[in-house]
Amino acid sequence: MAIGYLLVAVVAAALAVFALQNGAPVKVEFLAWNVDRIPLAGVILGAFAAGLVIAGVPLALQRWRARSQLRRLEARLRTLEGQQQAQQQQRPLTPPREGSL
Repeated sequence: MAIGYLLVAVVAAALAVFALQNGAPVKVEFLAWNVDRIPLAGVILGAFAAGLVIAGVPLALQRWRARSQLRRLEARLRTLEGQQQAQQQQRPLTPPREGSL
């Protein structure tokens, strides 16, 4: 756990240094949208955050579907195990015949 905190601290420090070194204002144009004098670091980090969101949504949907399927299959397994136990309780145990071993 401490390694995770250390890694987060290193990444945060690197982002802070990046933002400080890339603070020059730039003009951003996209279709009819126009923003003037926004820091370059803000543009890059904003694009990175947008990419994380765009990639994260399909991943979240996939995980949701997989968990749903897992719950459905676990319920089916419990049903089948219950049926198997009921069948085993209905059958009387008979000793094996001497010639069958």
